[in-house]
Amino acid sequence: MPPWQRRLRDGLAALPASRRRDLRSFRPVAGGALVPEAGPAGAPLLDLASNDYLGLSRHPAVLAAAAAELEASGLGAGGSRLVTGSRPVHRQLEQALAAWLGRERVLLFPSGFQANLAALSALADRHALVIADRLVHHSLLAGVRASGAQLQRFSHNDLAELERRLARARNRQPDQTRLVLSESLFSMEGTSPPLAAMAELCRRHGALLLVDEAHALGVLGPSGRGLAHGLEGVHLISGTFGKAFGSGGAFLAADALVAEWLLQASGAFRYTTALAPPLAAGALAALGLIEARPAVAPALLARAERWRQGLAAAGWRRPLGHGPVLPLLVGDDGAALALQARLEAAGLLAVAIRPPTVPPGKARLRLVLRQDLPQGTLPRLIEALGPAPSSLHP
Repeated sequence: MPPWQRRLRDGLAALPASRRRDLRSFRPVAGGALVPEAGPAGAPLLDLASNDYLGLSRHPAVLAAAAAELEASGLGAGGSRLVTGSRPVHRQLEQALAAWLGRERVLLFPSGFQANLAALSALADRHALVIADRLVHHSLLAGVRASGAQLQRFSHNDLAELERRLARARNRQPDQTRLVLSESLFSMEGTSPPLAAMAELCRRHGALLLVDEAHALGVLGPSGRGLAHGLEGVHLISGTFGKAFGSGGAFLAADALVAEWLLQASGAFRYTTALAPPLAAGALAALGLIEARPAVAPALLARAERWRQGLAAAGWRRPLGHGPVLPLLVGDDGAALALQARLEAAGLLAVAIRPPTVPPGKARLRLVLRQDLPQGTLPRLIEALGPAPSSLHP
């Protein structure tokens, strides 16, 4: 056996059973439920795991817009944006997003991972220093590695540590590019940083600030515009259409200078087939619905607060944050998987999140509250969960 095969074989053999992943396919059915493609036949599972926060992925207006664009433009763009892949719907979506977010320019990408790679390669190089929240998304860390920049990490949402690192870096190399990375809603924690204070720190120490708003847009901030909306000192926003927008793809929003640099210098933008036109059309329709229904997001957040209170009253540790992501800390990997199985037996789908996605000993169920979940879901969930382990009592 060649050495590379032994390395892969031995690496797989070293994975404990509780850390192994399997691909599962689900067939969507009416009422926001999913039916597993494999396994014992049973009732559909009520989906408490997907990021379709506003229930727009099946909205008639979103589907109709995507279908019309599919008929007009075909399924794929057939080329990169700089060759033949640009369609009118791309420009329309970019302009609408720029106006909605109060940014000078937006560029579309096929995925959020790709957008974050592009952002890091545009703003950092091997001479730069990137200071990232310890829990930022893997795509941002992959972007740092691709850029060749030096990486430092600060404790989650700890602005005192961030300030110490910024001050030390500025004193050592005043002219060095310094870039801070954070998210407005951390998708496994449910938490949000004090972005206004963070932006002021970056301004004071001459640092750039990139905020990933993937899980906040459509839900948090003024009229769902995200927690970075209106803040001076946020130089680049990363967002996706695969969450609250119910579509697919992603974007970067910036001032004209940064956006033009991305257009001219970003290989992640230049060398990829453009976002599928039907997805862009669906996202544009979703944006229109978000703007036209300003009461939906506040109602979802109020319901999320009731869920937090209900889970805490049932003896579970209160999920952090105030958005629609409610992590239910379990701790042990096997215990998290067992709790997932218990919920599935009760007709509820909530996925166990284990290392390396979260730190060791921090396995959890990631509960996601969606606007279209039926009333009565919370008592059903609490009954299925059963008593919280004594180690997790508040």
